[in-house]
Amino acid sequence: MAQWSELLKQNAASYVRVAIENIGREFPVGLFHTMTGPDDLPRRPREINPVFYGSYDWHSCVEMHWLLVRLLRTAKDLVPVGEIVETLDRQFDPVALLKEAEYIGGPDGRRERPYGWGWALTLVHEVAQLESEPAARWSKALMPLADALNDQFLNWLPKATYPVRHGVHGNSAFGLGRALPYARARSAAGDARLATAITGAVARWFGSDRDCPAGWEPSGSDFLSPALVEAELMTLLLPRDQFADWLHDFLPGIAERRPEAIFRAAVVSDSSDGQIAHLHGLNASRAWCWRRIAESLPAGDERIPVARQAAEVHADASLPHVVGDDYAVEHWLAAYAVLLLT
Repeated sequence: MAQWSELLKQNAASYVRVAIENIGREFPVGLFHTMTGPDDLPRRPREINPVFYGSYDWHSCVEMHWLLVRLLRTAKDLVPVGEIVETLDRQFDPVALLKEAEYIGGPDGRRERPYGWGWALTLVHEVAQLESEPAARWSKALMPLADALNDQFLNWLPKATYPVRHGVHGNSAFGLGRALPYARARSAAGDARLATAITGAVARWFGSDRDCPAGWEPSGSDFLSPALVEAELMTLLLPRDQFADWLHDFLPGIAERRPEAIFRAAVVSDSSDGQIAHLHGLNASRAWCWRRIAESLPAGDERIPVARQAAEVHADASLPHVVGDDYAVEHWLAAYAVLLLT
């Protein structure tokens, strides 16, 4: 298994190419629309979402924009900087982003809770970390969308009595983990409401979790591991020693590679089947989670080499499918590859 940095060097340019092609590809599209009357018919994707219309669905298009910003910030020597900046300048039009803010604040925008919401705030946060004149423009243009997402989270979290623990878009832990860095940055700027709401939800939902039944994974259309994305979320909130103790209670068999199910790569029998193809994402997101867990444990912890090996097993299974596979895979998987490699 090559080092993560070497894998990024080998693949960054091709990931950019896939992302740019996905962003501009309007069809096929998975369009969700709540009809409010007989004349409220679905419109063309570009009319509804003038920025995030491509890449099959809204959240996948958001992910592709994040991929470009992430590689622009972390690997600019490996990617076509000028083409990325030109693409994002075109996409991050202030008027078009105002329409995206209206969309996410409306009834159809709730369909993206919390997965698309979390990814969109990840995008906003990534742009804010870029130190360049174009990024300053993009951040300003993205603020109405960020405010709309902030309001949606604040409206939802106090009412969310229970978390969603399955391995697809509704997963609560993953969505909150994606949103938390932005929430912390907003808190540092003087508005702590979202950070407080997220940390409160995490504490009441996950703080006392024990003996996760991870051996039941995976389900047939998972692209997230319910167990591992929860553990990854807790790496963001707990100091190393406390995380080590929490993880021991939550997944007590890691040192012995138990349960076997979360150490073994998922089998993907048909990449052209959109639901089965999700399992490529499960392998990629597990690799990312295992890497994050290994890097978050205290030095000398016996679980570190086990987690590293599990990350490599799952990366080996997923990375060959990021570029050149069926569109059911290619319209989104590169985001998880970049999440893992950066």
